[in-house]
Order: sequence, then structure tokens, then C-alpha cells
Amino acid sequence: MKEVTVTDSVLYVGCDDRDIDLFESQYRVPNGVTYNSYVIMDEKIAVMDTVDPRAMEEWMQNVERVLDGKGPDYLVISHLEPDHAGSIQRIAERYPAMKLVSNAKVFAMLPQFFNFDLTGRTVTVGEGDSLELGSHTLHFVMAPMVHWPEVMVEYESSEKILFAADGFGKFGAMDAEEEWTDEARRYFINIVGKYGPQVQALLKKAATLDIAMICPLHGPVLKENLGFYIDKYLKWSSYEPEEEGVVVACASIHGNTRKAMQRFVEILREKGAKNVVFFDLARDDMAEAVASAYRYDTLVTACCTYDANLFPCMEDFLYHLKIKNFQNRKVGIVENGSWAPMAGKQMRSYFEGMKNIRIADPMVTIRSTMTEENEEEMKALADALLAK
Repeated sequence: MKEVTVTDSVLYVGCDDRDIDLFESQYRVPNGVTYNSYVIMDEKIAVMDTVDPRAMEEWMQNVERVLDGKGPDYLVISHLEPDHAGSIQRIAERYPAMKLVSNAKVFAMLPQFFNFDLTGRTVTVGEGDSLELGSHTLHFVMAPMVHWPEVMVEYESSEKILFAADGFGKFGAMDAEEEWTDEARRYFINIVGKYGPQVQALLKKAATLDIAMICPLHGPVLKENLGFYIDKYLKWSSYEPEEEGVVVACASIHGNTRKAMQRFVEILREKGAKNVVFFDLARDDMAEAVASAYRYDTLVTACCTYDANLFPCMEDFLYHLKIKNFQNRKVGIVENGSWAPMAGKQMRSYFEGMKNIRIADPMVTIRSTMTEENEEEMKALADALLAK
């Protein structure tokens, strides 16, 4: 595992998980994931969150190593999701004098996950409360529905560190050699994306703080160019496109719809589209397709009719867009059907239920295989999509 340095007194004790195949049993993580946890060493010692039970024993060894025979005074619980809170009972039983610090909603939910006696062991905090550790002071900021109702973040004022819970996290182990943005976008849109207004509210609170470093619960510690990361979060949580471009999302049974849309990609590029991204929804990563739809300002969905409905992978794609509050985009629709095309109507119904979606004309209907007339219709659709 890559060595992680925070500061001389804030020590990293998290773990990489390279063996996990699906995060939250649905998101592919080919480069694994981190479970981040930190220890603040001061007159009073605070452990900041725990890790998934998958990494529990490694994490306990890391904690005991940095404590070097000392006992922690506090365990701060930011978020009860098991990938962060799954080892609470383990450390609570290991250090019976340690108190648990969190908000009332956490302590109300805690017995749903664990069965141990909390009598005399809880310190309940709320918005604006603080905890003195010595030279370090933790200030608590509530972050409800980012992305669970009990979430809070902590600001350590002496070293200007924001412990950001699931904020500013990404997929990938610490030693994964990959650019931050793509896996952070895929993480944010698919996990937190539904709660854009709540993220905006938290960012407004964070704007009042002098932040020099962000310590998330997944992914790298962020120390430089924080404005870049904050700007990405402002953009993602506002549902505005990051850049101009067209995502072509295709659901094809026997390959005819895919062949037609591969020609449509060529048409878009011939007409000057700079960024065109193609997804075969039956084969490509669904979470990446969803994240890309948020990245660019234009989306084209192409689907064959299946049992008078949508081919299932397109239904899944549109369902994900719907529950993640997809909005503020231009959309084109292409359907295919051999005797009773219905996919276009079904896709339009999804988009009409979303906010500020502009559906471009014409809707293209293919009958089994693409014709010259279909190609001309696709050229007209490309013109409509690319028009300013």
C-alpha cells in the first residue's frame, strides 16, 4: 500500500481493498477502493472513523501501531454506512474507556448495526459544537443527506483540515495510477448525485472555512489546488454539464441498432463534434455511462423495442438517470423495431419526467436495419443536437 502522509500529528491508518469486485454490490472497481481512517495525536487522542469489516484486522493493526501502547480518548463517527462504520464495535470493545462522538441521528441508528452497551460512552454533538483535543480542535458541521441523513463532517481548525466523510472521495486504491477526476466523477454521480441541493448546502458552509487540506473517507488526501476539486463538486452538484460533448448510449440486441449508432457517431464527428463518447449499454460499465451523461451537455439514446418495451439495459440506464436527478441537457432519441416500434415513446416518457430536458427533432425510427433515409434523418438529428 502507498504510504500516506497527512501531518505530523494527524496520521493515516486506512486500508486499501484490492480484492473487492463490486463496491456497494453494483459499481465495478477494477483498481479497488480505499477505506480511509485517521488518528489525531494530541493530549486527547481521536480516531476519525473506522473501516469496512473486510479490512477490519488490518485497520486495527494500523491503529495500534500509531497509538504505540496508548488508548484513544474518542472515536468520531461521521457516517454509519458499513464501509466506514463497520468496525465500530471492534474498536469499542478493544478500548472500553474510549468515548464515541457523533450526532443524535447516529446514536439513534447505531443499535441497528451493532449490539454493545453505549451507556456512559457517548458524546453527542450538533451543528457548531466543538471538541478540544489539546492543540487541535474539531468543529462539527452537519451534512444531512450527503448522502445519508446522519452524516456530518469535521473541521480541525489548527491545521485547517476538513474531514469530509464521503465528500471528495473516489474509487481506486491509494496506489492506483489514475487521474482523479474520472473516478471521482463516477463515484460522486452514482453514489451522491441524487442529493445535489444538499451537497450545495454543505459546500456553502465549507466556503466559510479556511481549508488547507481535505481528508475524505475514500481516495487520496487532497492538499493542493483545492479550488479545482471544489469547482468540480459545485458543477456536479448543480447538474450542469462540465463540457460540450455528445454521449451516445446504445442498447442493441442483434447488432443492427449498434451498427446504426456507430455510423451516427461518425456523422457527429464529420459535422464537427469534438467530444463523442459511445456506450454499448449491454456490455460497457453502466456507472461510467451514467457519469459520462452528466459530464457532457448532450445525450443520445438508441434502443430496440423488446417485448413492446425497452431493452433492459436501456431501461436500467434511464432508471439510473432518473433517480440521480438528470437534468439540464439536450437529448436525441433513436428507436428500432421490426414490426411495432415502441422504444422511442418509452424513452421520451422518461425524459419528459426530468427537469429541463430539451428533446431534439427528428426522432429517428429504424425498421430492423438502417436505410439511406435513416442516415439522412440522423444527419438532421445531428444538426439539431449540435446547433447552438
